[in-house]
Amino acid sequence: MIGRLRGTLLEKQPPWMVVDVAGVGYELEASMTTLVAMPGTGESVSLYTHLTIRDDAHLLYGFAREQERALFRALIKVNGIGPKLALGILSGMDEEAFIRCVMDDDAKALTRLPGVGKKTAERLIIEMRDRFPHWQQPGELAVGLEGSPGSAPVAAADPVADAEAALVSLGYKPAEATRMLVGLEEAESTEAMIKAALSRRLAG
Repeated sequence: MIGRLRGTLLEKQPPWMVVDVAGVGYELEASMTTLVAMPGTGESVSLYTHLTIRDDAHLLYGFAREQERALFRALIKVNGIGPKLALGILSGMDEEAFIRCVMDDDAKALTRLPGVGKKTAERLIIEMRDRFPHWQQPGELAVGLEGSPGSAPVAAADPVADAEAALVSLGYKPAEATRMLVGLEEAESTEAMIKAALSRRLAG
């Protein structure tokens, strides 16, 4: 099991990134919360990881925070929640916001996340309420992750198209992804554009 990687960030193409560790490039899928927290390419990074082994692929997921990985692992144990949907949930809200939704029975907020309908939101609330470790209580976690000071934005030939593709990969329909990005074309990076779109979507 690969539990953690430390190396150089080679590429960042939401929702993917590539980290060089001693000459080996590891491709990881990550939430937008983690991707926004990453520095510019060429910088050193340290990531907690989760490896999923399927018949047709070995998939590696990266997390900037150990708490985010713990929540990811708890989410994928819920019936009907796979890694893709779990990353979509973690991209739309941080750990504290998700926990607060569960504790407050706020199914409406959860349904604003990609791929989460009313029944899935209710199942998340029921199954997740008793799964939080003692440290995962509202007020005990950082509010969210911000980019490192001075980190360089990732250059992209068409950041709007890249942002739209990333939102679709998280579970949003193409037309919905396009609407979510309206007015955000001036964001400093693709990751910032996606994070702003997700925050706006969550706010309703």
